[in-house]
Order: sequence, then structure tokens, then C-alpha cells
Amino acid sequence: MNIRDIRIENFDYPLPDERIARHPLAQRDRCLLLFKDSDGALSTRSFHELPGLLPAGSMLVYNNTRVINARLRFRKGEAADGALIEIFCLEPVEPADYACNFASVSGCSWTCFVGNSKRWKSGELLMPLSIDGHDFTLRATRVSREGNTSVVRFDWDDREITFSRIISAVGEIPIPPYLNRGTEESDSTDYQTVFSHIDGSVAAPTAGLHFTPEVLEAIDAVGIARRELTLHVGAGTFQPVKSDTIGEHDMHSEFIAVDRSLIGELAATERRIIAVGTTSVRTLESLYHLGCRLAAGLPADVLPQWYPYDPSHPDLPVAEAMKAILSHLDTTGENTFVASTRLMIAPGYRYRVVKGMVTNFHQPKSTLLLLVSAFLASDPANPDWREIYDYALADSRYRFLSYGDACLFL
Repeated sequence: MNIRDIRIENFDYPLPDERIARHPLAQRDRCLLLFKDSDGALSTRSFHELPGLLPAGSMLVYNNTRVINARLRFRKGEAADGALIEIFCLEPVEPADYACNFASVSGCSWTCFVGNSKRWKSGELLMPLSIDGHDFTLRATRVSREGNTSVVRFDWDDREITFSRIISAVGEIPIPPYLNRGTEESDSTDYQTVFSHIDGSVAAPTAGLHFTPEVLEAIDAVGIARRELTLHVGAGTFQPVKSDTIGEHDMHSEFIAVDRSLIGELAATERRIIAVGTTSVRTLESLYHLGCRLAAGLPADVLPQWYPYDPSHPDLPVAEAMKAILSHLDTTGENTFVASTRLMIAPGYRYRVVKGMVTNFHQPKSTLLLLVSAFLASDPANPDWREIYDYALADSRYRFLSYGDACLFL
């Protein structure tokens, strides 16, 4: 079967609204953990037991991205009751580098969703601000439109204030729409992982939300190596597949960054790689395919979504693909490999790097569920994912989606 012909209706399941977790547990690491061991046996554990379930000598890799306060609310005109225009910052345009954009003083631009767009046909939106004793006005101008997104230019006249300080002070953290509630003050901490420190995501890598300092200490105590990488999660992660077949679905692009040291380890290690969350999975697997592209003399700034399934793919050993990236870094003089990925992982995909994963329960008809299904069974006609989701749905204790419970698949 051609992977592009997979029908998304085969990845649907009934998810009652009351099973969607609206908030995390007070103790993050006391959520349930559905454990599928290497023999395929299922059991219900508590997340704090994770360190004892990880294979000896394995390496845990997680995403260090931090969710930004990406929602900015402007009023059209000078009246306090003017039309509310919501600007949802998705990805930096100028400067294109995340760190440089956040450090901008006086101006920057972003690709954005614009809420109530029809009420903003032209002109500037103004937001008077007072931050740390600095009084100034934030101005937003729509530069262009493409599809359902716009490029918005932000300007302000205080060179001591960075864009990072502006969004931290007046922006709102974007929580998933399926929570069906507004953002609350607690989300500013609840919707961040304990290891987040690189600003850039508009959604959390939610498998990491269950980790606590105590769990990390216990992982260290049993000799499991911990490493980090970066994928800035885009708004596309919330989007279900709306086409009948996955071949008609365009994967969103996401920024990835991996340090030379981790790439070197991946080239040399025999450790079993356990990815925390689908974002870490996509990054690690993308890294392999980007290395293959470099070895083949192809561009490696963006990974096309169907490249792993291309008959011309060189299918190199993991070590060779990673060494190709190291050679590229030697040439460029960089210590971090940066690219974008549009990788589609679906049943029929062969995992090269990831040998286990910690993940949440995902939305029906989502690319995340396709990714998990591909790990559990390579045959689309043998949907092991359904057995797992049926197991959890039959137990009323299990909670689903971002703030819900977790799974460990080995």
C-alpha cells in the first residue's frame, strides 16, 4: 500500500469531552503511565515510576523549547471598546532567527494568524504600554497576506525594550483550542516543561509536562543519560488531517536545532534512544534524513515531508548520516545544526534513530496519532494503536490530550 493512500478515517476514535483533561494534576509526576513493554504487554503505572522502567544504559532525549506569550490583543482605533483584533505570532520573519528576533529593539516582523481579520483592513493597530517604567506605544502593521496567515510588522520607539520583554509583559500564552476554555494565570507555569529554556514555541511539547525535578534526579540515579534538543512547536500541531488520505495533507514546517555534541553521540553511541514526545521524535528522525540529504549532495535546510519514502533515498546507516552533518558543521564552522522539518511519519515509516518514546494520548485523525501508530506497527492493517487507546478508554481514570496522562512505548 502506498503510504499516501492511507485513509485518515482509520485513525479516528470516540473521545468523550469529559475525558479531555482541562488542567494538569497538582503533582505532575503522579499522572497515569500506560506502559507497553518490549514484549507488547500493557500495564498501568504512575509516571513517577518511569526511571525504573527505562532500559539500562539508554539515552533520554527531550525538547528544551519554551512556549512564548504568542497572543497579542489590540483594539481597533483609540476607543477602549473598539473592535478586538487578536494577533497570534507563529514564526519570525525579520529577523528570521528566533533569538535575534526576540532581542530586537524598535521593530521586528512575524508570520501571524489574525483574529477578527475582517475588521482590520488597513492602517496601524496601537497598544499603549508601560513596562518597567518605560512608557511607549506598540504599533502593528499588516505587511502582506498569504492564505490564512499574515506577515505583521511590530514597531515601538524605546530601544531599551526588547520584543521578548513586550510579549512577556502583555502577551498571552496560547493553550490548545480543544481545552475549550480561556487561558488562566496557572497556565503560564503549567504549560511549560521543567526543562524548557529556549523561547520559540506556540504549543508545549506536552509529553515533557509530566517530568519533575524529582523524576529527573531518579533518572540520573539509575544511570540513564539525558540530552536535549530544540524543536519550536508550531500551531499546525493542533490541526487534524482534514483530507480523506494523508497524501493530500500538507505538513507544517517546524524549526529544529541540535548541538554538535549530541550529533556526535548519535554517530557513535550504541545506547537505546528514548525520545520524550513526538517533537523529539520528529527532530531525531529528521536529523537522520537531513544527514542523508547532505551525504547525497542535496539541500538540507528543509526536510520535505515525503523524502523518507523517496526511492532515491540512500538509506545510510545512522552513524554515516550523523557524520555527514558533522562534516557540514566543520565546513560552516557552526556548533549547532539548524534546519526546518516537514517530516510526515505514518504507518509504513521505518524508524532509524528512536527506539522508544514517552508520549501523551493524541487527538483523533491527527498526524501525531499517525506517528505513534508507525512506531507501534509498520503494517497499517494491524493498528496496535487502537488496542492501546481502547485499553485507556476502558479505564475511566485515564485523561487525554495535553494535560492528560502519558504512555511509554518500548
